[in-house]
Amino acid sequence: MTDMSLTPGSTLGIVGGGQLGRMIALAAANYGLKVHVYAPDATSPAFDVAAETTCAAYDDSDALARFAASVDVVTYEFENIPRETADLLARHAPLRPSADALSTTQDRLSEKSFINGLGIATAPFRQIDTPDDLARALEAIGLPAVLKTRRFGYDGKGQRIIRTAEEGDRNAIFAEFGGAPLILEGFVPFEREVSVVAARSPDGSFAAFDLCENEHRDHILALTRVPAPNLSEETARKAVEIARRIAEALDYVGILAVEMFLVRDEAGEHLIVNEIAPRVHNSGHWTIEGAVTSQFAQHVRAVCGWPLGDASRVARASVEMQNLIGDDIDAWQALLAEPGAHLHLYGKGDARPGRKMGHVTRVIPVV
Repeated sequence: MTDMSLTPGSTLGIVGGGQLGRMIALAAANYGLKVHVYAPDATSPAFDVAAETTCAAYDDSDALARFAASVDVVTYEFENIPRETADLLARHAPLRPSADALSTTQDRLSEKSFINGLGIATAPFRQIDTPDDLARALEAIGLPAVLKTRRFGYDGKGQRIIRTAEEGDRNAIFAEFGGAPLILEGFVPFEREVSVVAARSPDGSFAAFDLCENEHRDHILALTRVPAPNLSEETARKAVEIARRIAEALDYVGILAVEMFLVRDEAGEHLIVNEIAPRVHNSGHWTIEGAVTSQFAQHVRAVCGWPLGDASRVARASVEMQNLIGDDIDAWQALLAEPGAHLHLYGKGDARPGRKMGHVTRVIPVV
């Protein structure tokens, strides 16, 4: 398969079968593409909307090779697939985003080192391999600080805030993580969290959606507001420029999200990058109804080598996206009856605490 633009009727391969893969598949169908989803769970929500599915482990090399050979381009809906899996897929089909972009962003240490190498601010950080490393890093960075796994953490998982020197023995704290590679990050006294969701195509074209404000509850995104209120146009411009520089340095293809902390002090507003998500992102769900081109349609366009769409917000409107987490889903009938509410359900089974079951978007006209 040559690295060319696809045509309608081609097959898009998606690695991962969650709600993000489901929404990519729905967007691809609107462009006349077939979708083949690869995931290890037979109950994957994306399987319900795919033309073809493969249910196999992410380390099943034979199944991966057959899958990649059956599609025209491969993308993924989450970043925690092994680098070896990405390399194998790329030997059989174009992989977008690339294995190098995936590898850089799926490890917090390599990601922050990469970002700092571009001259972009992050929280101070140190690599932690031993309890002695932790003691030295805490002395250098100070308290409070956040100890995190370098890989696989999301929605608050795999991290621990250390607030005082009396919280416990460094050996005990280190042992809590079971030997996983760790990173210690300084605590950022942020006013709020914001993000830029943007796309880059194979020819280098770039398009960013409006800067979002994100509100988390219990470490899970609960509400996104667009445009981020009470921020200067200069801060919004700087946020988009940060996303552009990151995408260009990674030679990125597809949608990515750059999550940032907004810090406000006597010198003004400052942005500190928290992390990069090399995929479509929860804080971009508002774009389905709130932007001319949704993030999912934009991702499909980018990975297929097509022109990027208009990323503008719908005229004269603000947008709110609310995640439906756990038993929030029980209100689905009331949400269907709510004027102006756009309900999206992910087709999942049990509504467990902390599980994202759907979302609702409200487009609010500005009078």
